[in-house]
Amino acid sequence: QVQLVESGGGLAQPGGSLRLSCAASGFSFSAYTMSWARQAPGKGLEWVSGIRYDGRYTTYADSVKGRFTISRDNAKKTVILQLNSLTPEDTALYYCGKARSSYTSIASTQDLNFYDNWGQGTQVTVSS
Repeated sequence: QVQLVESGGGLAQPGGSLRLSCAASGFSFSAYTMSWARQAPGKGLEWVSGIRYDGRYTTYADSVKGRFTISRDNAKKTVILQLNSLTPEDTALYYCGKARSSYTSIASTQDLNFYDNWGQGTQVTVSS
């Protein structure tokens, strides 16, 4: 059974940082491209960042490029999203997602239909 458990959210001040972690189990983690997405209050799910199964390629939404960094540790089965220079617009519930198919390229990561499992999310609130 696939499990994705996010952690690391919390309250941050504008300009601050947070480090989100996603612990994966129940599948061959190193074979799957992973992503982070977020849902702000009253809005739909927005893709944020993706990382290829081997960690060699990453992609970012324009809204977070240069501020967020995605990484993964296949030995520990974790995906990390480092959030820097936070703004109130980054306030959202952040989810970790697993691609439907193994060994897929990074090209389709922005399509939310690319994923078949999401975690329960971790809340990020940016406020002074």
